[in-house]
Amino acid sequence: MSEQELKALRVRIDSLDEKVLELISERARCAQEVARVKMAELAEGEEPIFYRPEREAAVLKRVMERNRGPLSNEEMARLFREIMSSCLALEQPLKVAYLGPEGTFTQAAALKHFGHAVISKPMAAIDEVFREVAAGAVNFGVVPVENSTEGAVNHTLDSFLEHDMVICGEVELRIHHHLLVGENTKTDSISRIYSHAQSLAQCRKWLDAHYPNVERVAVSSNAEAAKRVKSEWNSAAIAGDMAAGLYGLSRIAEKIEDRPDNSTRFLMIGNQEVPPTGDDKTSIIVSMSNKPGALHELLVPFHENGIDLTRIETRPSRSGKWTYVFFIDFVGHHRDPLIKAVLERISQEAVALKVLGSYPKAVL
Repeated sequence: MSEQELKALRVRIDSLDEKVLELISERARCAQEVARVKMAELAEGEEPIFYRPEREAAVLKRVMERNRGPLSNEEMARLFREIMSSCLALEQPLKVAYLGPEGTFTQAAALKHFGHAVISKPMAAIDEVFREVAAGAVNFGVVPVENSTEGAVNHTLDSFLEHDMVICGEVELRIHHHLLVGENTKTDSISRIYSHAQSLAQCRKWLDAHYPNVERVAVSSNAEAAKRVKSEWNSAAIAGDMAAGLYGLSRIAEKIEDRPDNSTRFLMIGNQEVPPTGDDKTSIIVSMSNKPGALHELLVPFHENGIDLTRIETRPSRSGKWTYVFFIDFVGHHRDPLIKAVLERISQEAVALKVLGSYPKAVL
């Protein structure tokens, strides 16, 4: 390609950049107008709702449907996610609590779902995330709920039993673990490896093969593991990209998870119900009588009505010894007439039924 052709293409790119800049600015001005209209229509003492999960999901789906490349659908949706995040911040910056400290996969999930313009607040434990949302100190919380390798995150399930929270959304995050060391680490003298218990389990085979005699120490989060390693000379941490960058650690082994498709699903919790989008999931908690066939009775209405169950988990009930509650996810919205009828039928047989929320399926 000649220098003249390159120059012409660069001029064209500059022109396109100016148009993109103006269109983004115009969108931001529209967002400010939306905020003005919403504030004007509020009744006295009513709190404005600026973030609408169903609206954001619809916009991202439309972007992916209309995308013609060469950027992938997911990459294009991520660009629009950041534009929407910045525009929303002009109306009202969202406050989001997540399982901290900084650099955790939960923070990465929060930023993937809400964009980087949110005010993110790290919490020391999953239960604290729930309490922060319940107290109204933040708009939303982000908690891990299940991993494709290790299964359910029990602390999150137990917190749903103790708190009245609404699930407003979900996001899936591909999890890549790296073995990280600090600048003072003597890599030939590593005697201890820190990480979250789930991450240690997800890298068990790799650790058995490469560091079979090294102590494995479970800590509260991968970011906490990275933080500890920074000041020690004989330890390493298993953590992800965010933690490595945040704490200035080097990778001595990359993508050490035992399964290459290792993913974690996170839930967004809040206090507002989400209207139907036409492509939703619902999460419920059901407590059944401790009798033979109880689980069968619970599942029959879903089967007879062709409702797709996506997850079932069992946890001990807080109400009695050897009694259990079932966490169930299924396709559909609890306002749909068919779903509503099924839930009413189940409630007649169940000791207790609680709808945790209906929310758009993960787009990103």
